[in-house]
Amino acid sequence: MFNEHEVVSRILNKDLRAFELLVKQYEKLVFFVINRLVQDQQNKEDICQEVFIKIHQNLHRFEFQSKLSTWIARIAYLTAVNYFKKNKNNPPAEYPENIDNHHFTDKNPEQELIKKNTAAYVNLLIEQMPHQYKTVLTLYHLNEFSCAEIEEITGIPEGTVKSHLFRARKLLKEKIEKDLKKENI
Repeated sequence: MFNEHEVVSRILNKDLRAFELLVKQYEKLVFFVINRLVQDQQNKEDICQEVFIKIHQNLHRFEFQSKLSTWIARIAYLTAVNYFKKNKNNPPAEYPENIDNHHFTDKNPEQELIKKNTAAYVNLLIEQMPHQYKTVLTLYHLNEFSCAEIEEITGIPEGTVKSHLFRARKLLKEKIEKDLKKENI
């Protein structure tokens, strides 16, 4: 079992194998957070590496006031956000003025082929969502963070996180139901 107190202590005592354990334990978490925010594969890999460099350089500041996974997810999230600030030509969709009225497009013919693979289809739908919805869905459902932990990671107030989860789920449900009706026609 992964004992984060022990692993952090070993890393701080210059044990490189302990850092390898930390990377193996949290590489999927970091990838999931980065993957939902960054489109280009090369940039994803670079940002993931940057996240682990930051973790290694700043681990001495971690005081166990939250779970280590929450702290790491926050570093991953902020690193991705900083990437977009530096590369303004490819920013995540910020809060559009009509975020409450976001709708999926029906114009992508590839969706019909992707629907056969439910997981790929749902992931495709999530990719089309506004940045904030993608983030909270990923952290809550795929990484199993609580709303309070998501607030700590993203800086989005807990009530807004809950609202985004509700709206994102509603959008997914409506789109899936609409597509199912089309198939049955």
